[in-house]
Amino acid sequence: MSNLSDLLPAGGGGKNVDFVASGTLPNGKPVILNSDGTVTVVAESSNTIPESIPAGSEAVFNSGGTTYASSVSFDPNNSGKFVVAYEDGGNLLYGTAIVGTVSGTSISFGSEYVFNSGESSFISVAFDPNTAGKFVVVYKDDASGNYGRAVVGTVSGTSISYGSEYVFNSGTTYYNSVAFDPNTAGKFVVTYMNASSSNYGTAVVGTVSGTSISFSIKYVFNSASTSLTTVSFDPNTAGKFVVAYKDAGNSNYGTAIVGTVSGTSISYGSEYVFNSGSSNYNSVAFDPNTAGKFVVAYQDGGNLGYGAAIVGTVSGTSISYGSEYLFNSGESKYSAVAFNPNSSGKFIVAYQDVDNSGYGTAVVGTVSGASISFGSEYVFNSAGARDNSVSFDPNNSGKFVVAYRDDGNSSYGTAIVGQMGYTTTTTNLTATNFLGITDAAITSGASGSVTIKGGVPTNLTSLTIGSDYYVQEDGTLSTVSAAPAVEAGKAISATSLILKG
Repeated sequence: MSNLSDLLPAGGGGKNVDFVASGTLPNGKPVILNSDGTVTVVAESSNTIPESIPAGSEAVFNSGGTTYASSVSFDPNNSGKFVVAYEDGGNLLYGTAIVGTVSGTSISFGSEYVFNSGESSFISVAFDPNTAGKFVVVYKDDASGNYGRAVVGTVSGTSISYGSEYVFNSGTTYYNSVAFDPNTAGKFVVTYMNASSSNYGTAVVGTVSGTSISFSIKYVFNSASTSLTTVSFDPNTAGKFVVAYKDAGNSNYGTAIVGTVSGTSISYGSEYVFNSGSSNYNSVAFDPNTAGKFVVAYQDGGNLGYGAAIVGTVSGTSISYGSEYLFNSGESKYSAVAFNPNSSGKFIVAYQDVDNSGYGTAVVGTVSGASISFGSEYVFNSAGARDNSVSFDPNNSGKFVVAYRDDGNSSYGTAIVGQMGYTTTTTNLTATNFLGITDAAITSGASGSVTIKGGVPTNLTSLTIGSDYYVQEDGTLSTVSAAPAVEAGKAISATSLILKG
């Protein structure tokens, strides 16, 4: 006899047991034990969630003339929890933030919490993905020298507590944008126009410790008048970010540059023009699922103000672009872009469709290489929607929130849930329900033999002797051990497996 398995018939060691099949069971396939004592083949099932934009009703977060209601961010560590930061026109234009909670397709809000008791504009907010409940708000403090300031907020339930305010620019500061480096806890970058230094495009590195912030020196990325700055980190490359902006030193062209953070220092590559025309309402976002890939959405002033987007690819500190793709063949304002972290290449653009009565509108984009295809346009607000901002909940596939100023409802701060379509795949396999392997095909409702744990099925194929095998989510056997795979046993021939247990 050449193999140990030749000594062991199926069910060797008294491990052959009869069970009633629930569903048809193929020969030589892993099965699970059901709560009623029947057995079912290990398998996956699909569930398709349709695209629904909007998915629920509008929810007001500020019953006042809300301006700069353009910054929303989900906490990646708390499912369904996000923060909106804004200038509260109903309370002396104070800088304010509020916690929102998504349940299904509904949004509920906690109380409003003031982070700056003075007029606050050019507000941007971002959560630290490495620290649950912790976010930073940056803003222009109009009541105190127009300085650029920042503050750490901490969410507990629907409450917010703040640390002290910290100055990152002791001069007039416009077009603030903030983003955390997902690869380094507590590390973020702020980009802005430094009006106290010839309007140069400038960035600083911020470091959070508890509720304190320390800032680096200033690093200029464009030595000319720079507006509409927007920043995004590449989650796949530590310290790497892109800034997109309108370059008044080069005919107001849309331009982007790669920055690299090392400690508290920033180095830059060259500037790369993505639109040879006046570019407004710029918004940039990296695809978390594809290293080096980002999209910029903008209003193309060189093409009748149409809504446009372009794919950029980072290699080192260089950027290459694909072609420009229109998401709206009409004048478009207040564009905001965000990628779905649960679906590679999928993103949303929210904007004001000026040629359609200024309605708040959204469209799904799909990146393939350097190309973009767009789906249908969806109206989420049948009025003038301004200062749009959009963020995805990483814990709920395809679910996002758009925050905006609703000019059809007294300019109230408003938010709405959207659902990007997707297909989920689930398995009936758990860490504890794997029973064994069928000795032959069994029809549904019939009784048949299963070699259970501790036995040796001999009706398998293409095994590698000595290798450990694992039951996969789809019911196949593989040497891949990554969860949620469950260990099956060790191969003793090309057709036999000693089942663990």
